[in-house]
Amino acid sequence: PVLTVVGPAFAGLITGTIIIERVFGVPGMGRLFIDSITSRDYPVIMGVTLFYAFIIVMSNLVVDIAYGFVDPRIRTSQ
Repeated sequence: PVLTVVGPAFAGLITGTIIIERVFGVPGMGRLFIDSITSRDYPVIMGVTLFYAFIIVMSNLVVDIAYGFVDPRIRTSQ
């Protein structure tokens, strides 16, 4: 059960940087995302959204693969 929480928690940590970077003025992807929203820079908005979606999908994939190593009952049969 702990392993299934780690993937979404990691994705939430990464996507939560949007707020942290905006509040504290740290340059990064989150600040770029917010600035592109305010200036209506749609290609950057789509790119950053796809990047964060990719991070979420990859973290879930890594958790699913790791869960297969931890619990042998869910492995596919050969």
